[in-house]
Amino acid sequence: MTEFWDRDETLRPVSQPARTFIHRQPVDTQEITAASGSQFAQSTSDEAAPLLEAFPKSNQVNYGGSDSDAYVGGESRGPTDRSLLRRKSSATLRKPHNYGGQSTYGQTLFNSIAILLGVGMLSEPLAFAYAGWIGGTALLVFMGFLTCYTAKILAGIILEDPRLRSYADIGRKAFGPKSTALTTIMFCLELFVISVALVTLAADSMHEVMPAYSSDTFKIASMVVLVPLVFLPLSMLSYASIFGICSTLLVVLVIFIDGFSKPDAPGSIWSPAETSWGTGSTTELGIAFGLLMAGYAGHAVIPSLALDMVDPSQFDNMINWAFVVTTFLYGVIGYAGYLMFGQNVSDEISKDLMSTPGYNSWINELALWTLVSTPLTKFPLLTQPLNVILESMLGIDDLTPFQDGIKPQQLSTARRLLNRVIFIVERISVPALSILVSILVPEFSSVVAFVGSFSTFLICVIGPISAKIALEGRCSLVDASLLTIAIVMATWGTLAAFLTA
Repeated sequence: MTEFWDRDETLRPVSQPARTFIHRQPVDTQEITAASGSQFAQSTSDEAAPLLEAFPKSNQVNYGGSDSDAYVGGESRGPTDRSLLRRKSSATLRKPHNYGGQSTYGQTLFNSIAILLGVGMLSEPLAFAYAGWIGGTALLVFMGFLTCYTAKILAGIILEDPRLRSYADIGRKAFGPKSTALTTIMFCLELFVISVALVTLAADSMHEVMPAYSSDTFKIASMVVLVPLVFLPLSMLSYASIFGICSTLLVVLVIFIDGFSKPDAPGSIWSPAETSWGTGSTTELGIAFGLLMAGYAGHAVIPSLALDMVDPSQFDNMINWAFVVTTFLYGVIGYAGYLMFGQNVSDEISKDLMSTPGYNSWINELALWTLVSTPLTKFPLLTQPLNVILESMLGIDDLTPFQDGIKPQQLSTARRLLNRVIFIVERISVPALSILVSILVPEFSSVVAFVGSFSTFLICVIGPISAKIALEGRCSLVDASLLTIAIVMATWGTLAAFLTA
């Protein structure tokens, strides 16, 4: 009997050709099912051709269906077929595959760390002040593990199906077309709010350095820097990421220099301020949830980072190191800031460094300059997936295989020129709108706190785990537990943000 192997995300044999635009190829399943288990267990690295060519572009474990599905397309799927699928997926994991990416392991690592080390690091001491030593440490480690786990879920799904390009595509595959609008709105909202916060932080820091000019003046001037950066590929932005990481390390160094150079409180590590082992109230603990989770907001960029790797099979190892480094630095900043200022620490540690007498002024001014550069280098990285969605909606995505049945290289000269003009206008519009909103809403801290505790939990934890459950068709005890904890924390943190607004 000859069956057709369906080249869609489900990777399931069907007895009759389904209506699809995806090319199909006949495969003799008698030869497959007759093969012994020992033959399948052997490494496929030396084979001249793979056993099956059902999905040649995938190098990840399939999330398209559950092994427990016993009845598909009118036929039962036996244990041999399921074993074959599992072995095929495991074999392809060992085969590096390039999706057109240009970023090396190191470049992607720097990009990932630069994205995670955002403006949330300045609020780590306040999170410890709200949660206490025990609660702050436990929450920081737990959230680092949780967000690293969900980042690998997103990468596994996006690399399993080369047709997926963005976070919104993952939502559509997992929950159907009806979820696309909600997923896209939440996704774009978080990215846009963070981009506005980055512009605000950079301008406010510049105003502290040069108070003769207003923050709005620096916001408008930042357009000159942001517009060229949004046109750069991720492989080139990795160098800016290195600068951003160095800036973060410099801020950490300045905190310790100030803390050790001052012999008496406040602001001294030698004479620590009053601290607490536990939280002061349930409301403060809820705010700590949002502050700590905001430091790990970056999952919207995970699909772009994974697809842009030269060897995507190394993504899991890379992201492990990225989260280890990030969690360690967050812990160092949180511990030092809490020791220096205790319960009186500000929502941004930089404010305390500038307002406390007894510090070296030029060192703190240098730290402020780093706080200017870091948001500017993070802006193009965080807006990259937002640009991908907008360009896909406008039909100018060069990586889309077909547009109206026509390959991109077959488009007319006029159409290509029009696409290029639309592309330029769209790329300029994102930073322009971010600057405009930052000017119109200068006091953005309360809005960022709410969006951080609500959308960050939703996009970084609840969304990825729910997508994994939907695609696998089953829910493990670990996933169910993590999902429940995330929902409780998100609800708790959102209510706390409302109560303190």
